[in-house]
Amino acid sequence: MTSPETIAPALLQTLRARAETLWLNPAYRPEAIGELPGDLSIDDAHTRFLRYAPVLARVFPELAKQAGMIESALVDVPGLCDVYLPQSDAPGTWFIKCDHALPVAGSIKARGGFHEVLCFAERLLIENFSADAAPELDSDMARALFADYTIAVGSTGNLGLAIGMISAALGFRAVVHMSADAKEWKKARLRSRGIKVVEHAGDYAKAVEAGRALADADPLVYFVDDEHSLQLFLGYAVAAQELHRQLSAIGRSVDADNPLFVYLPCGVGGAPGGVTYGLKQTFGPHVHCFFAEPVASPCMLVQLASGQDEPLSVYDIGLDNRTQADGLAVGLASPLVAPMMRSLLSGVFTVDDDRLFRDVYTLKQQENMLVEPSAAACFSGPYWLLESEAGQQYLDAHQLLPGMLNAIHVLWSTGGSLVPAQEHERFQERGRQLSVGA
Repeated sequence: MTSPETIAPALLQTLRARAETLWLNPAYRPEAIGELPGDLSIDDAHTRFLRYAPVLARVFPELAKQAGMIESALVDVPGLCDVYLPQSDAPGTWFIKCDHALPVAGSIKARGGFHEVLCFAERLLIENFSADAAPELDSDMARALFADYTIAVGSTGNLGLAIGMISAALGFRAVVHMSADAKEWKKARLRSRGIKVVEHAGDYAKAVEAGRALADADPLVYFVDDEHSLQLFLGYAVAAQELHRQLSAIGRSVDADNPLFVYLPCGVGGAPGGVTYGLKQTFGPHVHCFFAEPVASPCMLVQLASGQDEPLSVYDIGLDNRTQADGLAVGLASPLVAPMMRSLLSGVFTVDDDRLFRDVYTLKQQENMLVEPSAAACFSGPYWLLESEAGQQYLDAHQLLPGMLNAIHVLWSTGGSLVPAQEHERFQERGRQLSVGA
């Protein structure tokens, strides 16, 4: 393990105090676009989604109206901008990328989770029938084959929902290993659809470790490894091409005079890391990505700030990883994704739980959208960038100040549409109380 002392003393003190902060990545290189091992590519993942879109439309009626594609709206939110930056003379244009409303799974995890299961199903069909004679993915022959296999995953909730839903729809058995801090409604939703939920004492990492060990002991169990999976990563990365199409459709270009800033909630790092990789491939030096993490669980910030490859967890610096943002309650960053983000990620800002609830409430009041607290982690990103000393340093260092009037800010909303109404009411009431008392 890396020593906590590899983190700058002032930053380490701030993190230990659970004080909100913006950390700028000293290793960030605007021109970097990253590399994937082997012959993997985002284009292959996109082609796979296109190839199986008719299947997804058949097994999930919710996807029929969008022809089986896993896509979310890009919504202009000027009201939110007015609340967070009422005095700014160059706030740019704000959008929400509404992955909280993705059909079926209701979160950003739909893209990665569906892609990985499609890859596994495709491989089984080719191995058992050959590429030329493989039956349709949702055929009786395919289902008969898939019924012998179990797909397992470790999750705090949203990835489990995505993996469980697509696996069950195609005829696989599905098992989701969940941590103690996973929400009860997510467990109940999985069980109501015939998906086995195995609960584990401890945090997200313990659930993943237990699920991986059980899968290793059974050749008919395929484990979706959130910490190490390139197929999940590629599924998330496809979203960058979608964002490019959406911006082009409304006449917004991204270039030196029109920079793009994207703010992404981060747990273990697979989803925001995949999106960031895709964005850098798509927009190059003109996109700037920032992760948002809870003050109790800044695992990616801790890992990158250490400057080391050896793992360093939030526990190692004295934090407890306890947060109401259950989807972001991760103690150790993905060892696959963290090194890839070293040159791609602009920075990380942290958010305390009270701010999460205030921001959930603000979004409902201003834009009539309902999201879960984890998804609201990114909403203060533009404020950090435009109003903090560190944010101004970043803009100045990268010669971005002249283009900020035309800047595009995308808040990536990651989950919430499947949250039960009573849970949303609880979020709203807590947010209202905190806002009134602020």
